[in-house]
Amino acid sequence: MKYVLPTLGTVAAIALFAFSTSNQTAIAVERPSYDETFQQLELFADVLARVRSDYVVDVDDGKLIEDAINGMLQSLDPHSSYVNPDAFRDLQVSTSGEYGGLGMEVTTEDGFVKVIAPIDDTPAKRAGVKAGDYITEIEGKSIMGLSLTEAVNRMRGKPGEPITITVAREDEEQMEITMVREVIKRQVVKYEVKDGIGYIRISQFNEKASEGLAAAISGLKKEMGGKIPGLVLDLRGNPGGLLDQSIKVSSAFLDGGEVVSTRGRVATDTERYNGERGELAKGIPLVVLIDGASASASEIVAGAVQDRGRGLLLGMTSFGKGSVQSVIPLRGGRDGALRLTTQRYYTPSGRSIQGTGIDPDIYVSAIPDDGKEQRTRREADLPNAIANENAEDDAEASAEVVEDVTIDYPPEGFEIEEDYQLQKAIELLKNGTYGQKLADAG
Repeated sequence: MKYVLPTLGTVAAIALFAFSTSNQTAIAVERPSYDETFQQLELFADVLARVRSDYVVDVDDGKLIEDAINGMLQSLDPHSSYVNPDAFRDLQVSTSGEYGGLGMEVTTEDGFVKVIAPIDDTPAKRAGVKAGDYITEIEGKSIMGLSLTEAVNRMRGKPGEPITITVAREDEEQMEITMVREVIKRQVVKYEVKDGIGYIRISQFNEKASEGLAAAISGLKKEMGGKIPGLVLDLRGNPGGLLDQSIKVSSAFLDGGEVVSTRGRVATDTERYNGERGELAKGIPLVVLIDGASASASEIVAGAVQDRGRGLLLGMTSFGKGSVQSVIPLRGGRDGALRLTTQRYYTPSGRSIQGTGIDPDIYVSAIPDDGKEQRTRREADLPNAIANENAEDDAEASAEVVEDVTIDYPPEGFEIEEDYQLQKAIELLKNGTYGQKLADAG
């Protein structure tokens, strides 16, 4: 599955892994000899034995080695990690669309749990949890230094049970937020008619995304008498998900042709993914909403729409996660799995957006101008983030773009709940300027 996301016996398994990877002669990187690898593994075993015998309190061997594996993987990049068997089962459930909890996508940063995005119609969203919030305590106890799995497990529990988390938010005092756990049933696609224009929101790319999109387009056509005069696709706050779903969703707007390509560390390791023929939204003017929390699979869809000239992107620069994670079960999942970054992805024109994000065609802010730089924390800010291989060129191009950018801000006194970005997207589709702006963007 690809995401656009022990005891001393384990030492032997690590040694086997080292041999299998070091045998890949196609890789140009110079690797340590077998003897050097054995020496390092012996060092690890020696340290583990010393901790077991001499540490001030008893230790759990399995926990130590799990943490060591996670430390190794997380030193590579922010998205590689070890998934223990319980978490692997939860992962399989969450990607199929239903699980228990509070309803938010999270990661770890600076020793705390960071919210990537709350999920629509969940306890977290209703309680006011926001993208970028840091969870510092659960039930009054600090979670500093806990693994992501441990922190998530503390937040989960029986549906109906209350839980209080402490949230740190930039420029605000820490706050306690109390929620009631419930079974999270993800309706990842929602649609409605807004002011005569079709509106579809995709909150995550799980296994039900493309199926939900097809139903939404069909539903809008029925409600609007068979013809949709314009469509807004809302990918704001969508943290991504499954690669194959981003391709299927893109197919609804592209009549075949390339959607995305992926490349591994070997130059010849390139795969190209084309959309299916027979676009569901053929000929419908399209505006895609993105923001700083639109990541991964969301950026694949947005990049394909932009590069292929199929629609206009409106909002703010996206998150910039241009890497693909493969979930690799260990012993069929009995030992959990590796979530490992195995490829970078590229838009149809060959752009890598890793660390840079996708710039909209039309910059529109969701909040009024307060005189401060409105930049959310993005991929490039995460510890050990993979560098964009075209970083210098991209930095120069980005600097030129930033100088020329004009951001449309909501007027003073505008209520954020009224959704200025969505209003501007609808206005664009109704005022007759869509075609010209699409031609200008191309």
